[in-house]
Amino acid sequence: MSTSYDRPLDANEGPAGTTGWGPPGSPPPAAAPEAASRPSSLPHRLWRGRLEDPRWARPALLGLLAATLLLYLYDLSASGYANSFYSAAVQAGSTSWKALFFGSLDAGNAITVDKPPASLWPMELSVRIFGLNSWAILAPEVLMGVATVAVVYAAVRRRSGPAAGLLAGAVLALTPVAALMFRFNNPDAMLALLMSLACYLVVRALEDGRTRWLVWAGAAIGLAFLAKTLQAFLILPPLAAVYAVCAPVPLKKRLGQLAAATLALVVAGGWWVAIVELWPAASRPYIGGSQHNSFLELTFGYNGFGRLSGEETGSVGGGGGPGGGAGGGMWGETGWNRMFDSEIGGQISWLLPAALILLVAGLVATRRYRRTSVTRGALLVWGGSLVTTMVVFSYMAGIFHQYYTVALAPCLAAVIGMGAGLLWERRGQVWAALALAASVVAAAAWGYALLHRTPAYLPWLKWLVLIGGLVAALGLIFAGRLTRPLALGAAALALAAALAGPTAYTLSTVDSAHEGSIPTAGPAGASMMGFGGGRGPGGGRGGFGGGMPGQQGQQGQQNQQGRQGMPGGGQGMPGGRNGSGFPGLGGDFAGGFPGGAREGGAGGMGGLLNGANVGSAAKALLEKDASRYTWVAASIGSQNAASYQLATGGPVMAIGGFNGTDPSPTLAQFKKYVADGRIHYFIDGGGMGGGRGQGGEGAGRGGDSGTGSQIGSWVRSNFKKVTVGSATFYDLTQHRGN
Repeated sequence: MSTSYDRPLDANEGPAGTTGWGPPGSPPPAAAPEAASRPSSLPHRLWRGRLEDPRWARPALLGLLAATLLLYLYDLSASGYANSFYSAAVQAGSTSWKALFFGSLDAGNAITVDKPPASLWPMELSVRIFGLNSWAILAPEVLMGVATVAVVYAAVRRRSGPAAGLLAGAVLALTPVAALMFRFNNPDAMLALLMSLACYLVVRALEDGRTRWLVWAGAAIGLAFLAKTLQAFLILPPLAAVYAVCAPVPLKKRLGQLAAATLALVVAGGWWVAIVELWPAASRPYIGGSQHNSFLELTFGYNGFGRLSGEETGSVGGGGGPGGGAGGGMWGETGWNRMFDSEIGGQISWLLPAALILLVAGLVATRRYRRTSVTRGALLVWGGSLVTTMVVFSYMAGIFHQYYTVALAPCLAAVIGMGAGLLWERRGQVWAALALAASVVAAAAWGYALLHRTPAYLPWLKWLVLIGGLVAALGLIFAGRLTRPLALGAAALALAAALAGPTAYTLSTVDSAHEGSIPTAGPAGASMMGFGGGRGPGGGRGGFGGGMPGQQGQQGQQNQQGRQGMPGGGQGMPGGRNGSGFPGLGGDFAGGFPGGAREGGAGGMGGLLNGANVGSAAKALLEKDASRYTWVAASIGSQNAASYQLATGGPVMAIGGFNGTDPSPTLAQFKKYVADGRIHYFIDGGGMGGGRGQGGEGAGRGGDSGTGSQIGSWVRSNFKKVTVGSATFYDLTQHRGN
């Protein structure tokens, strides 16, 4: 390995790869005695690691990765299929290569999920090998989480040493939203991994100016685009700007390298898009989430700029933008403090104040370094990505969910590791010691505030965090004058105080099952809008019970209350209109929210977020003669369709896609499918108010007033009704009166 050096104008900075954790002003440690010859045994090399590292570094890293793996694998199958929307697509892709390529929700290839398919591919390949089960779906997500911890460690270790890298890796592993999403099957696990890898590769490019690192970084962002479209591009501005300014090559070459990286991004992310756009629409599935069967429309509309403005055509309603009220709406209040509020704070923000302090202090510490300082460049790469993503999340007016913040976790962890390492090196300087102490006070005080929001959860912990943090901060102020054991003791106490809160929330998260579309981390009450979040400490199971304060274990009561749904039934979510929590929704929504999933359909938000509980009799009905049909059934809305598909193993057509608002299929197309004998049953209920369910036909936005309503009305008027338990079906092979 070549060693690069930053050369500050007035002080020495150690070479890349040195620990930087000795007494202030101490020289870099000498290379290990065996540096002249590499150990020949592969196990020895894996255990020893880099020869310039201390002997404890690699065993400690392997221990961190093993602990992260065990933590994330703990009781993994408790979440079942997690988000059945994506699990159904995985099931489809495991039986149909065409469905795998396009990201179809069903093996009949009626419609795709509303994201590109890259995040599904590892899960689909796993299910092809190990069969359809919870572990086969979720274990690849766990492995992505462990890989992300390794990438962050590697990036921080290169500039700040292995101790700082271990700190960064531990912070990432113990961030509640990371523990949630690296055990869940939404696209965010792959997104976080690839964005972290891109940051690492840009830092490598800053070290030696080689084009290949930047090209690989562009390719990583391109692949991240195929996981979650434009969210992958949020970190592009800081990455490009830092390289353009700080790379150790002439400006002309820098611009050429950035152009090459852009080309790599376009190729890595654009090949699939080009194929889909050029493929004849009649022979591929409809692009879910779009209104005109176009992936480009989906990318720049519903999944793109619409998320910023709140104008997402085909969505369930706007956010803080038009139609959402001043500064907020159904997706929460927007503004500079969004990452710290009651909806988001417990998910990600535990160490965010400390990270911002350390970022500023780190830039002050490196202010006199040369333009090409890799240490400062690395800090700007990770810190710039953190700030840019945080600002966009804070002010985006459209659809926003708490779990999106997992994209911040690797950047936050890296900034914590690098910033703490820089200040620890300079702890003999008063300003550095004070800044380090201030970061610990900020972490302890904010940890106390977050724990105070859930007063029934470990009420004693907030006091230990606050008192321990203050004592540790006092010790760090004098760390430069203390003996090494005392200074390390103060640092250990600081770490314990800072990590106690997020660790407790993380343990609560992994000890809970999470199902539905919008999971949240932490104990009950940790997130005010955690509807559909799961069960156990994270919230009630199904409907809007999950994650709401006091809702743990109340789902059965909600189901008995029927349309009451949320407490104070008939009122809807706060800030809603038309008697509902969603702008512009009437009908079923006017009376409040249904109380979650039930057998035989889940109208309103139960169907939108969680789908149905499929009884054995209903399952047997759909499985009979299933091989004779392209789709064993059709249902309005993807979650309801996904529930039946996962239960029966047969393709179920999702009319209208996720929200029930996509114009697919049209009534004419559906009639032709029925005439050709390709669909056996129509499942009544489900979707975005898309069926009658328990509350009548309704007049919700999108599917219920468009294609879904037309199809439902036609089916009910023309085909034989079949009731199995509480589930209602229509046999599309038998007309009424026959």
